[in-house]
Amino acid sequence: MTRPDSPIHLPRRRLIAAGAGLGLAAFAGRAGAADAPAAAASLVLGDQANSTRARLEAAGALDGAPFRYTWANFQGAAPLFEAVRAGAVDTAPAGDTPVLAAAAQNSRVRIVATTVGPAKSVAIVVQGNSPIRSVADLKGRSVVVSSARGSIAQYLLIGALREAGVDPASVDVRFVMPTEALPAFRAGQIDAWATFDPYLAVAEDAGGRVLRDGEGISTGRGFLTASEKALADPAKRAAIRELIARMNRAWDWSQTNRAAYERVYAEQTRLSPAIVSKVLARSYNALRAVNDGDVLAVQKVADVFAELNLLPRRVDVRGLVEPEFFARGAA
Repeated sequence: MTRPDSPIHLPRRRLIAAGAGLGLAAFAGRAGAADAPAAAASLVLGDQANSTRARLEAAGALDGAPFRYTWANFQGAAPLFEAVRAGAVDTAPAGDTPVLAAAAQNSRVRIVATTVGPAKSVAIVVQGNSPIRSVADLKGRSVVVSSARGSIAQYLLIGALREAGVDPASVDVRFVMPTEALPAFRAGQIDAWATFDPYLAVAEDAGGRVLRDGEGISTGRGFLTASEKALADPAKRAAIRELIARMNRAWDWSQTNRAAYERVYAEQTRLSPAIVSKVLARSYNALRAVNDGDVLAVQKVADVFAELNLLPRRVDVRGLVEPEFFARGAA
């Protein structure tokens, strides 16, 4: 079990100069054999709650990588994409809606691969003894959403309210970063919280009750994105292609070495074995190329956000996809 004041452990490491408040933690990785042109690249690999790093390190998938790398860890997608926009991070894994929010805010990112996972990894959770028994009971109440406007949790909340016949405008939404919301939830200071794993799993373990999960509302899509600046650099572009292949090898390894993977994940996050098992049971699958079905599913999400004026501008999802990137470089 994690401590209430520090739900996700982020080991102390040197900061990358990317502006105050971004929470960037970096780790040096050694380049492997001099495979041109990737050998000339040095990537800053963005991550959320150390989830990508845990899998890659558990599998040893970056051992001998033909590029240099550092890790930059964040508690959510919003600060991660702030770092991308600041030019401090090259790659960023995230759910569909944070990518839309980043694109709407001119973060200049491109989608290079996609993945699909169970939509149960995002949910609206309430206190175990809460009088709130249904989504309809949220009318007139305050709901905390993590981590920021345009998050996967906000999209779930909107969809759940509409499903229950509740006008989203009748709910007081407050955006709070998950590491701040979790201790408040555990202290009983939050009635309802729309959030995502691993914070969701920690809240459930603390006695929280799921009011509505993402099944039937959320797309379950996740993306690996890269900054336009990184993709314009031939060496970094080659390194990102190699990274995708290594990420998929790590995923394959994690499916056949589950116990070892869970142990490393627990070490990285300081989460209990029970929480880790729950998180990994509903995590994303291997990366693959973006297809028309992905584009159409996520465009519906973008259109809902545009309809409600939740983002600065409407996003054309197809226009975010880097054409044939995955097929050419990471098959």
